[in-house]
Amino acid sequence: MSTIALSGASSARAPFWRRLSSQEMLLAVAIVGLALVVGLVNPRFLSANNLADILLGNAYIAVAAIGMSMVIITGNIDISVGALIGVLATVSGSLAVAGAPIAVTWLAPLVFGMLVMGLQGAIVAYVGIPAIVVTLGMLSILRGGLISVTGGKWITDLPDAFHLADIEIFGFIPMPVAIMVVATILAAVWMRWWPLGRAIYATGGNPEAARLSGVSPRRTLVLVFVLHGFFAGVAALLFATQLRVIQSTTPSGLEFTIITASVVGGVSILGGVGTVVGSTLAAILIAEITSALVFINISPFWTHALQGALILATVIADIERRRRRLAGAIR
Repeated sequence: MSTIALSGASSARAPFWRRLSSQEMLLAVAIVGLALVVGLVNPRFLSANNLADILLGNAYIAVAAIGMSMVIITGNIDISVGALIGVLATVSGSLAVAGAPIAVTWLAPLVFGMLVMGLQGAIVAYVGIPAIVVTLGMLSILRGGLISVTGGKWITDLPDAFHLADIEIFGFIPMPVAIMVVATILAAVWMRWWPLGRAIYATGGNPEAARLSGVSPRRTLVLVFVLHGFFAGVAALLFATQLRVIQSTTPSGLEFTIITASVVGGVSILGGVGTVVGSTLAAILIAEITSALVFINISPFWTHALQGALILATVIADIERRRRRLAGAIR
C-alpha cells in the first residue's frame, strides 16, 4: 500500500479514535463500568429503583451544570449558584403555598434566576470585577438574606399540582430526566451550530480575537450569565418539586458539586473548551459514585474527597493537553 494510501487511511481513522478517547466517551464508559463493578459486589445497586433514584434525584444538578459549563467556557466561574437555587426553590414553594397559579410558581424561579444572574454578568462584563468576587458577594447576600427572611423554616402543605417532578411523560418517562436530556441536547446543538453559541467559545478562547471577528465579549458574557440563570431556575424548580417539603436554606456544597460536574465533564477551567454533554454525564457519574459508596459500605463523606480528586486530575490533564498542543504548534 502506498504512503499516500496509508496516510489517507490514518486520517480517516483519526476522527473515530478521537471520538473514542473523548471526555464524553470516557465518562460513559466510567458510568457503565462502575455500575457493573459495584453490581458484582452488591447486586441491589443495579436494581431499577436505585438506578432511577440516581437519575431522578440528581437531574437538577445536571441541568444546573449546563449553565455553569457555559460560564466556565467563557473563562469565568460562579460560586453563588447553590445559594441561588435554594432561594429560587423557596420563592417557588412560598408562592405555591400562598395560592398563586401553578404556572406562576413554575415561571417565577426562571425569571428571577435570569435577573439575578444577568445582574452579576453585567457587573463582571461592564464594571470589570472578576466573576469569582462578584459571585462570592452574591453568595453571601443570597445565603444571609434567605436565612434572615425565612429563619430556615420548612415549607409544607404544597399543592399536588405543584410537583412538576412527579409528572411522567407517556406514563413512564419522569419529567426531571426528560428535562435533563432535552436541555442537554438543545444546549449542545445551540452551542455547536448557532453563531451565538459559537461566540461563547470564541469569548473564552481569545476575547480580543473574538472582538476583531465581530463578537462582543461583553454582550456574550451577559447572555451567558442570563442563560445560566435560566438553567439555575429550572434546576431550582426540579429541586423544589421532587419532595413534599422545602427547607428555606441554601443546600450545603451544591455549588461545588455543580462546578465539579462541569470541570470533570471536560470543560476547561481556563476557558474556551468543553461541552454540556460531558457535564451531564459527569453529574450522573458523581451521583453514581455517591450511591455506590453506600452500597459497598464506605462512608458517603468520602464523596467530597473524590470530587476534589476528580477536579485536580481533570485540571492537570487539561493543562497537560494544552501544553502538548502548544508544543506541537511551535514545532
